[in-house]
Amino acid sequence: MDIRNEVSAYLHFCEHHKKLSHLSIKAYNIDLQQFISYSCNGADMDISKTTLLGYIQELHRKHPPKTVKRKIASLRAFFNYLEFEEIIESNPMRKIKTRFQEPKQLPKTISLRNIAQLLTTASKEQDAATTEYSVFVALRDSAMLETLFATGIRISELCSIKNTDMNLDEGTIRIMGKGAKERIIQIGNAEVIAALLKYKNSNIIQSDFFL
Repeated sequence: MDIRNEVSAYLHFCEHHKKLSHLSIKAYNIDLQQFISYSCNGADMDISKTTLLGYIQELHRKHPPKTVKRKIASLRAFFNYLEFEEIIESNPMRKIKTRFQEPKQLPKTISLRNIAQLLTTASKEQDAATTEYSVFVALRDSAMLETLFATGIRISELCSIKNTDMNLDEGTIRIMGKGAKERIIQIGNAEVIAALLKYKNSNIIQSDFFL
């Protein structure tokens, strides 16, 4: 088997039959050429289980988990094609089981400077508003930002707040989090409560607090 010719045929198949994008074809080619460089010794190609495991170990040493996952997926797809076309009798990747535990990424935070800039911009939008609707939108946006930064709740939680969840007399918000878990958040900042009251009094609030 001339592996380089088979890769070319496979890429042609991906382009014209699977209708993959140019970028996908390019990525497949890079992944497969990398495997060829590792497994070929002259004209011979070693696709034994030992070679495949060694190649996967080398991938883990050089690349992050997401990249390794993609490169292995490219290899599996290629060998599935070779097996389907009866170019090889058995798919060596069937003997290989891989597990990935990608590192959890910590959520990105906004600097105090950027927070101050956002709140300042929201305040300027209120001053510049001239129509009833633009005033309402400016008050809403300001109240949303104040609530986000004061409580640290998720955006999805913010958008799910109902009018009945807000108790501005006591300065509390009822939040429904993941798994329908309910928690009560105390707002300890008078400016945030003032922004929420100002927004609430600017419009007839329906079921959702932030329209």
